[in-house]
Amino acid sequence: MATAPKKTDDKAMSGPQKAAIFMLALGADDAASLWQMFDDDEIREMSQIMSTLGTVQAGTVEKLLVEFASKMSGTGALVGSYESTERLLSKFLPEDRVNSVMDEIRGPAGRTMWEKLGNVNEQVLASYLKNEYPQTVAVVLSKVKAEHAARVLGHLPEDFALEVVTRMLRMEAVQKDILDKVEQTLRAEFMSNLSRTNRRDSHELMAEIFNNFDRQTEGRFLAALEERSRDSAEKIKALMFTFEDLGKLDPGSVQTLLRAVDKNKLGIALKGSSDALRDLFFANMSERAGKILREDMELMGPVRLKDVDDAQMTMVNIAKDLAQKGEIMIAQNNDEDELIY
Repeated sequence: MATAPKKTDDKAMSGPQKAAIFMLALGADDAASLWQMFDDDEIREMSQIMSTLGTVQAGTVEKLLVEFASKMSGTGALVGSYESTERLLSKFLPEDRVNSVMDEIRGPAGRTMWEKLGNVNEQVLASYLKNEYPQTVAVVLSKVKAEHAARVLGHLPEDFALEVVTRMLRMEAVQKDILDKVEQTLRAEFMSNLSRTNRRDSHELMAEIFNNFDRQTEGRFLAALEERSRDSAEKIKALMFTFEDLGKLDPGSVQTLLRAVDKNKLGIALKGSSDALRDLFFANMSERAGKILREDMELMGPVRLKDVDDAQMTMVNIAKDLAQKGEIMIAQNNDEDELIY
């Protein structure tokens, strides 16, 4: 269902918001001389505000621009959006400056090209860089954070990665024109195609969604999907990580997980688990802790299925977080010894 356009309330507007409305109201031709007096930071701040204003009612414009009331009264509502902001900037700024400003205000990927690269998956970035000259790769990796550069190097062919390391060790200050050329190439050839290159596998995305269904909803959707596309259903099930998959944890990982899970949640989750999984958790607890947990589970009596599902999902998410931090290892459903995240 479509949502109503955002309206800007003149009573709560800041000074920069009022200035942005003023510049929008003036239009490209009349505002050009003013824009040329701003520096890049001012243009960036003004553009950011303009692009998120939403609808500014004509009455609000008139209140802010009393001295121009006769000129503004017939303009009607103004709409501040990314598109209108970009069109306005294009009237008086070079294309590269417009692209730079709009790239930075459109999304959270980063303020500069190098910060944006720091948010690119290391495998995707390595796949692109392995086809570049080692010196170019050395320049790129010298501009991103050390931890990200390390991960990218780990995904490059070993001989190529060693050559890049050698170039980085020998590298002196990079001339600005060379840096600009590398940045332009990355922007034109890589970042513009990133959305297509970095697209998540649709089955992986759906497996993550299915993981967050309650048990009944998950079963209903999987059953319906099996009727329409058994192959897709099987791929999704293979990628899903369920509570019963915790049975694949090694003893050390089970003990790490136990330390991170609230004991009340653990008891509720185990009420709905298989005997094998329940035995695995009890086997990795002290005799005293196991006895207390068993007594607590008995005192609970019947537990609602929804509460069991919630507790089990909590444990699964904690396990995923621990795996992502490298504190435990979770085998995938295909039995390969890889981290699932």
